[in-house]
Amino acid sequence: MTLSVDQLEEARRALDAPLFADLAGDAEVSFEFFPPKTEKMAQTLWQSIQTLAPLGPRFVSVTYGAGGSTRERTHATVARIQRETPLNAAAHLTCVEASKDEINQVAEEYWAAGVRHIVALRGDPPSEGAKFQARPDGYQNAADLVAGLKRLHPFEISVAAYPECHPDSADQAADLDNLKRKLDAGANRAITQFFFSPEAFFNFRDAAAAAGIDAEIVPGILPVSNVAQTRKFAGMCGAQIPAWMDRLFDGLDDHPDARKLIAATVAAEMVRKLYAGGVRHFHFYTLNRAELSFAICHLLGLRANGAKVEAAA
Repeated sequence: MTLSVDQLEEARRALDAPLFADLAGDAEVSFEFFPPKTEKMAQTLWQSIQTLAPLGPRFVSVTYGAGGSTRERTHATVARIQRETPLNAAAHLTCVEASKDEINQVAEEYWAAGVRHIVALRGDPPSEGAKFQARPDGYQNAADLVAGLKRLHPFEISVAAYPECHPDSADQAADLDNLKRKLDAGANRAITQFFFSPEAFFNFRDAAAAAGIDAEIVPGILPVSNVAQTRKFAGMCGAQIPAWMDRLFDGLDDHPDARKLIAATVAAEMVRKLYAGGVRHFHFYTLNRAELSFAICHLLGLRANGAKVEAAA
């Protein structure tokens, strides 16, 4: 039997060493959570923290709702992680619908609670589809916020980056210029919005380097288990969902376990390609669920270090 070129290529892949065989375990990870709305959601969150904490993440971050809508819940969640766990908690903070004095007060409360890491963001308007409008007495953008936070305390600061360009940016050059302003204002690193193509990240990393950006750029990884929800997220941040991914999840609405398996496979394959390209820090958007992120970390060679976190009472 004569094999076609495509079949030969597939056979070569099958004969190669397994993708995840004996990785060095030298990758580092961080995890993002969102503040829970109910007691049941709080239990899910703390179970996820309990599962992921033994992997020894560099930090875990907690999001801030559009328009600052989760400010109190974000603060309570971050403060509790910092107080009750061995983890380094990072708090998201945005410019939206708050004065500089109000934002500075929140930052001071974080500092008093022992929180030393802020994810500084412009933030999304409270109503979907609206354009961001800075308050006259507020921080005008993320770079302005970074500079303000640095004047308060020597916070470690992460900012956002957009491999496929922020929807509000005119083009990639303008987007990269904005990123450079945030880093020049004192940010330590950039964490990217999620993407589904390794090339999107590598091309962005190269473009950032060409623009004079030499800070760490960490890829943000979203294991997809709900395509409709992901499509909504993607529309808000400019990420592209490949047609093949839509087709891959088609017909799985009533098969949640199969969706999880496929989601882990797709995300793990991309992470492995990023690893092969020299990436050693991955930031996982967990959506407060541990299973998919934990599985991918395990494939990367990370193992629990024995650290324990008490579950919520």
